[in-house]
Amino acid sequence: MDTIFKGSLTTPSGRRNAWMDALFIDHAVLRILWTNFAVVRPGVLYRSNHPTPGNLRAFTRKHGIKTLINLRGQAKNGSDALSRESASQLGLDFHDMAMESRGAPHRERILRLADIFAGMRAPALIHCKSGADRAGLAAGIFLLLQGERASVALQQLSWRYGHIKQAKTGILDAFFLTYQRDGEARGKKFLDWVQEDYSENSLRAAYKVNALAGFINDHVLGRE
Repeated sequence: MDTIFKGSLTTPSGRRNAWMDALFIDHAVLRILWTNFAVVRPGVLYRSNHPTPGNLRAFTRKHGIKTLINLRGQAKNGSDALSRESASQLGLDFHDMAMESRGAPHRERILRLADIFAGMRAPALIHCKSGADRAGLAAGIFLLLQGERASVALQQLSWRYGHIKQAKTGILDAFFLTYQRDGEARGKKFLDWVQEDYSENSLRAAYKVNALAGFINDHVLGRE
Protein backbone atom coordinates (compact mmCIF):
# COMPACT_ATOMS: atom_id res chain seq x y z
CA MET A 1 0.00 0.00 0.00
CA ASP A 2 1.36 3.41 -0.95
CA THR A 3 2.21 5.63 2.01
CA ILE A 4 4.67 8.31 3.05
CA PHE A 5 3.67 8.02 6.71
CA LYS A 6 6.66 7.61 9.04
CA GLY A 7 4.69 5.96 11.82
CA SER A 8 4.46 8.59 14.57
CA LEU A 9 1.96 11.21 15.72
CA THR A 10 4.04 12.24 18.73
CA THR A 11 5.74 15.25 17.12
CA PRO A 12 4.34 18.18 15.09
CA SER A 13 6.29 17.05 12.04
CA GLY A 14 5.02 13.49 12.45
CA ARG A 15 1.43 14.71 12.67
CA ARG A 16 1.87 16.88 9.57
CA ASN A 17 3.32 13.88 7.78
CA ALA A 18 0.29 11.77 8.78
CA TRP A 19 -2.13 14.40 7.46
CA MET A 20 -0.21 14.80 4.20
CA ASP A 21 -0.26 11.05 3.72
CA ALA A 22 -3.95 10.76 4.59
CA LEU A 23 -5.11 13.67 2.46
CA PHE A 24 -3.04 13.22 -0.67
CA ILE A 25 -1.76 9.63 -0.77
CA ASP A 26 -4.80 7.91 0.74
CA HIS A 27 -7.23 10.39 -0.90
CA ALA A 28 -8.83 11.57 2.34
CA VAL A 29 -9.14 15.01 0.76
CA LEU A 30 -12.05 13.49 -1.19
CA ARG A 31 -13.62 12.09 1.97
CA ILE A 32 -13.85 15.29 3.99
CA LEU A 33 -17.21 16.26 2.51
CA TRP A 34 -18.14 12.97 0.81
CA THR A 35 -18.46 10.47 3.66
CA ASN A 36 -20.55 7.77 1.94
CA PHE A 37 -22.33 7.49 5.29
CA ALA A 38 -25.46 5.35 5.51
CA VAL A 39 -27.65 3.56 8.01
CA VAL A 40 -27.55 -0.24 7.97
CA ARG A 41 -29.75 -0.77 11.04
CA PRO A 42 -30.87 2.36 12.96
CA GLY A 43 -29.23 2.62 16.36
CA VAL A 44 -27.16 -0.52 15.77
CA LEU A 45 -24.93 -0.32 12.69
CA TYR A 46 -23.78 2.40 10.29
CA ARG A 47 -21.34 2.41 7.36
CA SER A 48 -19.03 4.96 5.73
CA ASN A 49 -15.77 5.46 3.92
CA HIS A 50 -12.62 5.86 6.04
CA PRO A 51 -13.66 8.72 8.34
CA THR A 52 -11.43 11.70 8.94
CA PRO A 53 -11.04 12.57 12.64
CA GLY A 54 -13.57 15.39 12.26
CA ASN A 55 -16.13 13.15 10.59
CA LEU A 56 -15.65 10.42 13.18
CA ARG A 57 -16.32 12.96 15.95
CA ALA A 58 -19.42 14.17 14.11
CA PHE A 59 -20.76 10.63 13.61
CA THR A 60 -20.13 9.79 17.26
CA ARG A 61 -21.81 12.95 18.47
CA LYS A 62 -24.89 12.53 16.22
CA HIS A 63 -25.39 8.75 16.37
CA GLY A 64 -23.75 7.77 19.66
CA ILE A 65 -21.15 5.50 18.03
CA LYS A 66 -19.46 3.21 20.56
CA THR A 67 -17.54 0.82 18.30
CA LEU A 68 -15.40 1.37 15.19
CA ILE A 69 -14.78 -1.63 12.92
CA ASN A 70 -11.92 -1.10 10.47
CA LEU A 71 -12.42 -3.30 7.41
CA ARG A 72 -9.07 -2.23 5.91
CA GLY A 73 -7.07 -4.00 8.60
CA GLN A 74 -3.81 -2.48 9.79
CA ALA A 75 -3.13 -0.14 6.88
CA LYS A 76 -0.25 1.57 8.74
CA ASN A 77 -0.77 4.84 6.88
CA GLY A 78 -1.73 8.35 7.97
CA SER A 79 -5.47 7.71 7.76
CA ASP A 80 -5.09 4.60 9.89
CA ALA A 81 -3.02 6.32 12.57
CA LEU A 82 -5.34 9.34 12.81
CA SER A 83 -8.52 7.26 13.06
CA ARG A 84 -7.01 5.00 15.74
CA GLU A 85 -6.03 8.06 17.74
CA SER A 86 -9.48 9.61 17.32
CA ALA A 87 -11.24 6.39 18.29
CA SER A 88 -9.15 6.23 21.48
CA GLN A 89 -9.87 9.87 22.33
CA LEU A 90 -13.60 9.29 21.82
CA GLY A 91 -13.59 6.14 23.97
CA LEU A 92 -14.63 3.87 21.12
CA ASP A 93 -13.97 0.15 21.00
CA PHE A 94 -11.74 -0.53 17.97
CA HIS A 95 -11.64 -3.70 15.88
CA ASP A 96 -9.32 -4.50 12.98
CA MET A 97 -11.29 -6.77 10.66
CA ALA A 98 -9.64 -6.94 7.24
CA MET A 99 -12.10 -7.99 4.54
CA GLU A 100 -11.79 -8.65 0.81
CA SER A 101 -12.95 -6.35 -1.96
CA ARG A 102 -11.86 -8.34 -5.02
CA GLY A 103 -11.59 -11.91 -3.78
CA ALA A 104 -13.89 -14.61 -2.50
CA PRO A 105 -14.62 -13.79 1.15
CA HIS A 106 -12.63 -16.03 3.52
CA ARG A 107 -14.70 -18.30 5.73
CA GLU A 108 -12.58 -17.60 8.82
CA ARG A 109 -12.93 -13.84 8.38
CA ILE A 110 -16.70 -14.09 7.99
CA LEU A 111 -16.90 -16.09 11.21
CA ARG A 112 -14.67 -13.61 13.04
CA LEU A 113 -16.77 -10.70 11.80
CA ALA A 114 -19.88 -12.52 13.01
CA ASP A 115 -18.28 -12.82 16.47
CA ILE A 116 -17.47 -9.09 16.47
CA PHE A 117 -21.04 -8.20 15.52
CA ALA A 118 -22.39 -10.50 18.23
CA GLY A 119 -20.29 -8.97 21.01
CA MET A 120 -19.89 -5.34 19.97
CA ARG A 121 -21.11 -2.31 21.84
CA ALA A 122 -23.76 -0.72 19.66
CA PRO A 123 -24.11 1.51 17.77
CA ALA A 124 -21.11 0.60 15.63
CA LEU A 125 -19.59 2.09 12.49
CA ILE A 126 -17.97 -0.09 9.82
CA HIS A 127 -15.64 1.47 7.28
CA CYS A 128 -13.26 0.54 4.48
CA LYS A 129 -11.49 3.08 2.25
CA SER A 130 -14.27 4.26 -0.05
CA GLY A 131 -17.25 2.71 1.74
CA ALA A 132 -18.29 0.95 -1.47
CA ASP A 133 -17.24 -2.70 -1.42
CA ARG A 134 -15.94 -4.10 1.87
CA ALA A 135 -18.38 -1.94 3.83
CA GLY A 136 -21.18 -3.31 1.63
CA LEU A 137 -20.00 -6.88 2.17
CA ALA A 138 -19.83 -6.46 5.95
CA ALA A 139 -23.18 -4.66 6.07
CA GLY A 140 -24.80 -7.39 4.01
CA ILE A 141 -23.33 -10.09 6.27
CA PHE A 142 -24.70 -8.25 9.31
CA LEU A 143 -28.19 -8.19 7.81
CA LEU A 144 -28.04 -11.91 6.95
CA LEU A 145 -26.99 -12.64 10.54
CA GLN A 146 -30.06 -10.66 11.63
CA GLY A 147 -32.27 -12.98 9.58
CA GLU A 148 -32.73 -10.79 6.51
CA ARG A 149 -32.97 -12.23 3.01
CA ALA A 150 -30.06 -12.29 0.58
CA SER A 151 -31.95 -9.85 -1.65
CA VAL A 152 -31.86 -7.33 1.21
CA ALA A 153 -28.14 -7.94 1.83
CA LEU A 154 -27.44 -7.34 -1.86
CA GLN A 155 -28.86 -3.82 -1.58
CA GLN A 156 -25.75 -2.92 0.43
CA LEU A 157 -23.72 -3.44 -2.76
CA SER A 158 -25.00 -0.86 -5.22
CA TRP A 159 -24.11 2.13 -7.40
CA ARG A 160 -25.45 4.33 -4.60
CA TYR A 161 -22.28 3.51 -2.64
CA GLY A 162 -19.97 3.42 -5.68
CA HIS A 163 -19.93 -0.38 -5.98
CA ILE A 164 -19.32 -1.78 -9.49
CA LYS A 165 -20.62 -5.32 -9.72
CA GLN A 166 -19.21 -5.86 -13.22
CA ALA A 167 -15.63 -5.47 -11.93
CA LYS A 168 -13.62 -7.82 -9.71
CA THR A 169 -15.63 -6.45 -6.78
CA GLY A 170 -18.68 -8.18 -8.25
CA ILE A 171 -17.47 -11.38 -6.62
CA LEU A 172 -19.03 -9.97 -3.45
CA ASP A 173 -22.44 -9.89 -5.18
CA ALA A 174 -21.75 -13.43 -6.36
CA PHE A 175 -21.11 -14.48 -2.75
CA PHE A 176 -24.57 -13.33 -1.65
CA LEU A 177 -26.20 -14.80 -4.76
CA THR A 178 -24.49 -18.13 -4.10
CA TYR A 179 -25.92 -18.21 -0.59
CA GLN A 180 -29.34 -17.24 -1.98
CA ARG A 181 -29.23 -20.16 -4.43
CA ASP A 182 -27.48 -22.84 -2.39
CA GLY A 183 -28.40 -21.95 1.19
CA GLU A 184 -31.40 -19.68 1.52
CA ALA A 185 -33.41 -21.59 -1.09
CA ARG A 186 -32.98 -24.73 1.04
CA GLY A 187 -33.96 -22.97 4.25
CA LYS A 188 -30.42 -22.97 5.63
CA LYS A 189 -29.34 -20.19 7.97
CA PHE A 190 -26.50 -18.04 6.68
CA LEU A 191 -23.91 -18.88 9.32
CA ASP A 192 -24.64 -22.61 9.04
CA TRP A 193 -24.16 -22.37 5.27
CA VAL A 194 -20.84 -20.54 5.70
CA GLN A 195 -19.57 -23.14 8.17
CA GLU A 196 -20.79 -26.24 6.37
CA ASP A 197 -21.20 -25.57 2.64
CA TYR A 198 -19.47 -22.42 1.45
CA SER A 199 -16.46 -22.97 -0.85
CA GLU A 200 -14.14 -20.06 -1.56
CA ASN A 201 -12.46 -21.99 -4.36
CA SER A 202 -15.73 -22.78 -6.11
CA LEU A 203 -16.86 -19.16 -5.96
CA ARG A 204 -13.49 -17.94 -7.22
CA ALA A 205 -13.54 -20.40 -10.13
CA ALA A 206 -17.08 -19.56 -11.16
CA TYR A 207 -16.79 -15.77 -11.16
CA LYS A 208 -15.94 -14.00 -14.42
CA VAL A 209 -14.82 -10.35 -14.60
CA ASN A 210 -15.79 -7.72 -17.16
CA ALA A 211 -12.38 -6.47 -18.31
CA LEU A 212 -13.42 -2.85 -18.95
CA ALA A 213 -15.24 -2.52 -15.63
CA GLY A 214 -12.26 -4.07 -13.87
CA PHE A 215 -9.88 -1.56 -15.46
CA ILE A 216 -12.10 1.38 -14.44
CA ASN A 217 -12.46 0.15 -10.88
CA ASP A 218 -8.80 -0.77 -10.34
CA HIS A 219 -6.93 1.84 -12.37
CA VAL A 220 -9.21 4.81 -13.01
CA LEU A 221 -10.89 4.90 -9.59
CA GLY A 222 -7.82 3.41 -7.88
CA ARG A 223 -9.78 1.31 -5.40
CA GLU A 224 -8.11 -0.97 -2.87
